Amino acid sequence: MNTSQWVSYHFAILRVVPHVHLASFVNVGVVLHARTAEFLAMRAVTDAQALQVLAPEVDSELLARYLACYASICDGDPGAGPIALVSPSERFHWITSPRSDVLQSSPVHEGLGADPARALDDLFARIVQREPT
Repeated sequence: MNTSQWVSYHFAILRVVPHVHLASFVNVGVVLHARTAEFLAMRAVTDAQALQVLAPEVDSELLARYLACYASICDGDPGAGPIALVSPSERFHWITSPRSDVLQSSPVHEGLGADPARALDDLFARIVQREPT
């Protein structure tokens, strides 16, 4: 791989926190932003039944709607509200901002690679689906 074609990116893991006061969580998605490549996208478990298995104490239908809303914000869909109309960097920072809610993000991490979309898929497979590397 030619290192001159590498792109730096930031990513965060989306987590379901069934009991905020206990701070235990289940990974359900990854959001990745590569500013220089003008890339912002996320991958998440969106099936309500799969979410019910991962977090049985959470309203899985509501959680699926939250995740769909986050995906629409990443895509810049005007139907997702005013936050979807700001720059990709601002949308990424809004999604990854600390909150005390059932859906939270991890701290933001850095990465480097040739293809942000592939990096997102790889992170999702490894961190959420827990596929071996």
